[in-house]
Amino acid sequence: MKHALVIGGTGMLANVTLWLLDNNYQVSIIARDSQKMESLINKSANKSYITPVLVNYENDNKLRKELEILINKKGPIDLVIAWIHTGAIHALPSILEVISNTSDLWELYHILGSSNDLNEIKKNLTIKNNCIYRQIQLGFIIKKLTSRWLTNNEISNGVIEAIIKRRDQHIVGKIKPWDRRP
Repeated sequence: MKHALVIGGTGMLANVTLWLLDNNYQVSIIARDSQKMESLINKSANKSYITPVLVNYENDNKLRKELEILINKKGPIDLVIAWIHTGAIHALPSILEVISNTSDLWELYHILGSSNDLNEIKKNLTIKNNCIYRQIQLGFIIKKLTSRWLTNNEISNGVIEAIIKRRDQHIVGKIKPWDRRP
């Protein structure tokens, strides 16, 4: 059974977490909110395949420690889905390092906002050869004269599509024209 790690897996990516469980993954979820975690676990038919990791990923030392404990307990991680707020500047580099040092070949789907420069983000990361790094950019929806941000379901469906199609870069919704964003 493959091991997936979802960062942000109890909020907008909850349906991605449930999809991974339905597709025979052991899923570890990094989250801060124990109530959201409990709610997600209760929605799953595969509760025994969920490993909650309650940690604030902005605390780099604690994040590294929890990842090491998780990997020692559940084994190497094959797939990471990461939605990380921009204020946590050390979180993704720490995840890249810890998992690259403990896994053979693994995939990282890095979820980014509509204003991010994907090439610049990738250029500023240290990605080892055993990591297949992929990016998912979240945009918006244009309907006639109005626009809106993506719903959680649209985001989850877009992330699932990117995983299935194994795209290096995948855009969910639209990111252009920029002046039409909500």
